[in-house]
Amino acid sequence: MSFFSAATFLKSVASLDQTPPSTGEIAFAGRSNTGKSSAINALFGHRLAQVSKTPGRTRLINYYALGAERFVVDLPGYGYAKVPEAVRAPWKDLLGGYLLGRAPLRGLAVVMDVRHPLTALDRRLLEWFRPTGKPVHVLLTKADKLSREAARRVLRKVETDVAALLPQVSVQLFSSLRGTGLEEAAAVFRGWLEPK
Repeated sequence: MSFFSAATFLKSVASLDQTPPSTGEIAFAGRSNTGKSSAINALFGHRLAQVSKTPGRTRLINYYALGAERFVVDLPGYGYAKVPEAVRAPWKDLLGGYLLGRAPLRGLAVVMDVRHPLTALDRRLLEWFRPTGKPVHVLLTKADKLSREAARRVLRKVETDVAALLPQVSVQLFSSLRGTGLEEAAAVFRGWLEPK
């Protein structure tokens, strides 16, 4: 886990012209209230990403430095109904411009609550990202909220459904609270940043 434990917060950006020089980055995206910030903090092994009881708080792209111009990038959450459309519209432009145009992006981590996976918004994001040809790894968070068997059933269904949407996709169960799936996720993400 030491590769990610050295992470430090670098900056928040409100536009793509503020992004730092990069040799490689992985981005985390997900609907608000899926545990995205908690998953990032679990990966780092300490609290850097802001965890809020009010979903939809991440309104900027947050860069966490790993050294050698490599980054973990926390994207704004999407789909939270209580955020006004006037505030949501700039997020959409920022998110789209980053996901489809950011050359150093090596892959996308999509965070979904295991109890409410693959919503229409999640499907739209995956279909939107597909033309990039870059890999996607789905974290089914809050796996501790379901029984082991129920969580496995969800995992199998999501694996089948996303395989029909994207060629390069993997799915796993994850719990920030219990550390479930942490090593598996770290291995995938490190592989993206340090290809063999």
